[in-house]
Order: sequence, then structure tokens, then C-alpha cells
Amino acid sequence: MSIRPVTNISTARPTMEGAGVRLHRAFGFGDTSKTDPFLMFDDFRGEDPRDYMKGFPWHPHRGIETITYVLAGSVEHGDSLGNRGTLKGGDVQWMTAGSGILHQEMPFGNARGQMHGFQLWANLPRELKMTKPRYQDVKGRDIPEILEDDGTVVKVIVGDFRGKTGPVDGIAAEPQYLDIFIPEGRRKTFKIDTRRNAFAYVFDGSAAFADAAKPRGVLLEKEVRGEEVNIRDMSGNRTLVNFGAGDEVVVQAGENGVRFLLISGAPIQEPVAWHGPIVMNTDAEIRQAMTELRNGTFIKPAH
Repeated sequence: MSIRPVTNISTARPTMEGAGVRLHRAFGFGDTSKTDPFLMFDDFRGEDPRDYMKGFPWHPHRGIETITYVLAGSVEHGDSLGNRGTLKGGDVQWMTAGSGILHQEMPFGNARGQMHGFQLWANLPRELKMTKPRYQDVKGRDIPEILEDDGTVVKVIVGDFRGKTGPVDGIAAEPQYLDIFIPEGRRKTFKIDTRRNAFAYVFDGSAAFADAAKPRGVLLEKEVRGEEVNIRDMSGNRTLVNFGAGDEVVVQAGENGVRFLLISGAPIQEPVAWHGPIVMNTDAEIRQAMTELRNGTFIKPAH
């Protein structure tokens, strides 16, 4: 077994999207080699409706899949396939844009005005860029949850983990997407396929994500694999942690515990041509998509 080293720690940056939604972007619209097959990850949350109520009005997607996970509040959505619905706390939406889809997402706060969710974009390989669009809503009650004796809780949203399989399936990148809570001071190990790129996103509490040579994290003396080490560099709220090669991730929870997403996927390793929500392999394909948007042929007839 080899511990995945921490290759980079960064904080999600505030940005604005849609019609004026304030959110934090962990990565996106840049070099995708470190996160391939994932293109973008956004954390949208707030307690002031003015920060999110304008939402994401009708807009196109092509060449990608999106996974939206709502923790608090709700998101009303509709699309050009005729789908309509509301995502509530704990619910997940998976959408394969494929050849093209138009949709809108309008967030609303809960009784206290709180709204919180995440959106992950996964790339599609060249042979599936123009596949038929698909869509799936998953209720929170249908997401498997593993409760361990030490109080650790793992929600399996996508992929397989310790005998449980997430209800969201058919995603080309075949990712593993886990929502994990670890209580104060607990140290846990999570296995990850060596062929996958992986990252963690901390959104509550703090933790140390151990590096094989120089473990990093909250300030404390802790025995790691029989050696006394000084663990440094807190990873806290809105922190993105990128990992190098290996087959397991080690996490040491901080004094208030930690909750984070652990996401991995097999890299596609193809050229990426990007224009907002349209992601293809070449600039010519981007120009074609824009032409189709202008002349009304972007949405392909159902086969």
C-alpha cells in the first residue's frame, strides 16, 4: 500500500456565475491535467437570498456531464428534454449534456434562508461528446450511508465503496464521489484506484491529509506508521486538496471533526477545447456549436 502524497492545497476562490450567484470555485476554466476527467468544481452557499436568488437561467451545455449535490435549501430545475423537478437537501442531479441540452437551475433557501450545494463537471470522451442527452434525479434517502463504530459517516453518491454502490450510474468518467464525516481526532484511510486522479474538498471542520513523506494537516504530534511526526498546514473550510499517485488517502480529523468530499476518476487524456458550458476536443467543434446555437439547430432531435 502507498499513501497518496498531497501535491497541492488551495482555497476555493469567490466568483459570480449565472444571473448573479455568488459562489466559490475550487477549480475550473484552466489546466485540466491535474483533475482530468473533472473540469470544474463549484461550492455555492449563502444565507442572504440576494447572493443566490437570481439563479442560473436558461443556458446550453454540450460535451460534458454535471453532478449537482444539494445540502441545504433547494434547486428548481427544468430542461429542453421536458424534465422538471426540485432538488432538496441531500438530493443529487446527474445530467449528461451530450450533443446538447438547454436547462435552468434556480436556487432557494431553507426556512433560515440557507442554501448550500456543489456542482461538479465531468468531461465526456470524444466518442461520447455527441451522445444522446440523459438526466437523472436521486433522492437523498436513496443514497447509501455507511456508519462506522467510531462515528465516521460515508455517503456513497457515485461509485462503489465498502460493499455499497451509489445510485447515480452511467457516468462516462466512472467516478467515485463520497461525502465523508470523521469525528474529532480520528485517523482514517480510504482506498482509491491507482489509475484515478483524486481530490478532496473540505467544507466543514478541518483535517490533516497525510503525505507519504511529510504528512500535512492540523498542528499536533501524532504517531503515523510507527513514527512521531509533526503534522502541519491545516486544511479547513473551502480547501481543495490534490493528491499524487498511490492507492490510499490518509485523513486525520481536527479538533471539531471534518466533513469533506472525496472524488476520483480515471483520466480521459484528450484535448480540451472550452467555451463556457460547452466543452469539446477542438476549436472547430466549438465554432460549430456556437453556429448551431445561433441558427437554432443546437438541440438535436431524439433518435
